[in-house]
Amino acid sequence: MKLDHIQLAIPPDSEDLCRAFYCDLLGWAEKPKPAVLAGRGGLWLTSGDAEIHLGVEQDFRPAKKAHPAFLVSELSDLADKLQASGFDPNWDASIPELRRFFLFDAVGNRLEFMQAASAL
Repeated sequence: MKLDHIQLAIPPDSEDLCRAFYCDLLGWAEKPKPAVLAGRGGLWLTSGDAEIHLGVEQDFRPAKKAHPAFLVSELSDLADKLQASGFDPNWDASIPELRRFFLFDAVGNRLEFMQAASAL
């Protein structure tokens, strides 16, 4: 079994805000949604083998605990870039063999970024 994608909820009319965060800041590419789903709003994003679907939820409440985690090769560089853009990485050292931080995306969903153990 292989994970195909994850879905996060976003509030109505927040697609441009999410594009700025996920595409412009993190470098994800927007993937066209199938025509039958395009009218619902939201975004489909891809980076390497990973895919995120951002789906519009009318009664949106950001995920504050549940979160996707992303492996990155240059964790400190990403943290610096996010910090410079107004996003505050919250470093977590509770797993000594893993460097990681959490932050909230442009609409308040929790995300985790970690450096692969082999890169430490």
